[in-house]
Amino acid sequence: MSVPTDLHYLSATDQAKLIKSRDISPVDLVKESLARIAAYDDTLKAWITVDEDLALSQARKAEQEIMDGNYRGPLHGLPYGVKDQIHALGYPTTLGSRVLREEEMVPPADATVISNLGDAGAILLGKQNLHEFGKGGTFDFPYGQPRNPWNPAYTPSSSSSGSGIAPAAGQCSFAIGEDTGGSVRGPASCNGIVGLRPTYGRVSRTGGVMHAYTSDTIGPLARTVRDLATVLEAMSGFDPIDPLSADRAVPPFAEMINGGVAGMRLAIVKEMVAPGVVDPEVKAAFDAAVAVLEAAGAEIHEVSLPLAKWAVPLQLLTADADAASWVLENYLRDRYDLFDVGTRTRMVASSLVFASTYNRAMRARVIVRKQILDAVNSFDALISPTNVSPPKPIEDMAERVDNKAEVVSRLIERRICHYPFSLANVPALTVPMGFSNAGLPVALQIAGRPFDEATVLRVGHAYESLTSWHTYNPELETTLKKAS
Repeated sequence: MSVPTDLHYLSATDQAKLIKSRDISPVDLVKESLARIAAYDDTLKAWITVDEDLALSQARKAEQEIMDGNYRGPLHGLPYGVKDQIHALGYPTTLGSRVLREEEMVPPADATVISNLGDAGAILLGKQNLHEFGKGGTFDFPYGQPRNPWNPAYTPSSSSSGSGIAPAAGQCSFAIGEDTGGSVRGPASCNGIVGLRPTYGRVSRTGGVMHAYTSDTIGPLARTVRDLATVLEAMSGFDPIDPLSADRAVPPFAEMINGGVAGMRLAIVKEMVAPGVVDPEVKAAFDAAVAVLEAAGAEIHEVSLPLAKWAVPLQLLTADADAASWVLENYLRDRYDLFDVGTRTRMVASSLVFASTYNRAMRARVIVRKQILDAVNSFDALISPTNVSPPKPIEDMAERVDNKAEVVSRLIERRICHYPFSLANVPALTVPMGFSNAGLPVALQIAGRPFDEATVLRVGHAYESLTSWHTYNPELETTLKKAS
């Protein structure tokens, strides 16, 4: 069998088949990824730390195991990266910040997800760039401005920026990010790949530096839904060390994505496609995606979530206050000037939230969450665009609010598709659904019932199988040459 020349852009599933059949070695694949990082990351800035020697050593070990007949499964020998908010032995945890001292970056142990993926045979290449402390809104990136591989002048989204860029650029087979209010789904959407926010509790948080305790989740990003299902299965499971981990069996997700959508009841969220909220280009792509699902036999309905818009300020208020309490106690008081202005402004403001205000907001979250749960429990899945607009130029993404009128457009409406499902802690998947007129990816979001990732992935796989958007890849040689 001949080895494809575009090995780096094959799905993880297809790469795994080549490794299992011994048509390629894990060493070949790791070398290919490292070469892509060396060639393009000076511009893309997807990575903070890469250890070539360690990755190649693990690849040679995987190669020998496979040659000896000890094949561990479909992730064995596949290279991946992880958002630098998650501990991995041998790599500093920088949090994308200038705040931490060298000794504070030393991880105490592997995060549980890193251990789980290591047990599956996956090979960690390194740590990926992010918005400072994973909070979004960073102005000045200490490890370089992350850039969209489709056009480096445009945003790759936040805050798992590097984890969206790297698989899209063929620099790794998949990536692990973290999603509080859309930080997996946004980067997956903007970079033209798939990403999943799992149900809260599905994946252990142990070893993740995450302090929005009611919302933070660790989630995978990859090039296809099947890849995503395989990674999710390996990284999930009950963790007795994590008090927020759910004691539930892990389904064989990759085996459950077939079956199509015929007879499934899918509901469009009215407020997420409203005129004036969603960009016309995104709406056109979404309407075309809905038509594909309907033609495949899905029943298309509409559901109204009038309280959904309140998920945004409620989530920002409570999750940021949770994070600020930890950041203030450990760093903000005596290292204020070392923080990026975007992070410190957000954390200082959130640290001033009164306990009575926080308490009322948490009670209001229960009301909003119930409306969302009632909706997801009434249908097989809810559908919407992932982002209300195509990726924007980087200079347009700074979260500056100069007057009250800008609060809705700059802070609330752009998050309207993300935050409701974060607040409700339900699974939400993003799948490519087309491109803007400027050639930037746009995406379909599919949300479902708690712990029903299988159905969400099934809908996503059905749509993906009927379209070709996931097969497109950025032509980096051309794109970066034009940018320079």
